[in-house]
Amino acid sequence: MKKVNLAEKLAQVSAPWSPHVVAGFNGNDVMVAKFQGAFPFHDHPETDDLFLVLEGEVLLDVEDETHVLGPGELFVVPAGVRHRPRAAQEAKVMLIEPAGTPNTGDPETAVHKPRI
Repeated sequence: MKKVNLAEKLAQVSAPWSPHVVAGFNGNDVMVAKFQGAFPFHDHPETDDLFLVLEGEVLLDVEDETHVLGPGELFVVPAGVRHRPRAAQEAKVMLIEPAGTPNTGDPETAVHKPRI
């Protein structure tokens, strides 16, 4: 048991769209990531997708509408719903999802999520 400083962990992340695991919670990965630009539309057939904005602004395109998320705001995309996060300027985000969930919804195109 130890505390996790999210700002210190985010300082270790350089590339956008590269989530890093900072803790585990009941079989879930707690991750931090930096968003900049647009991520591809995708879905997670069996899991919800939680986004918590720590700094900056994230536009979350969910099906046919866009949600604007600022610092301290979170959004849960239900399982199976197509979505795309994007950010005009760098945004810092915390994500929580079941361990091993591919960030693209597809194991073949997913990035490795290192633990920091």
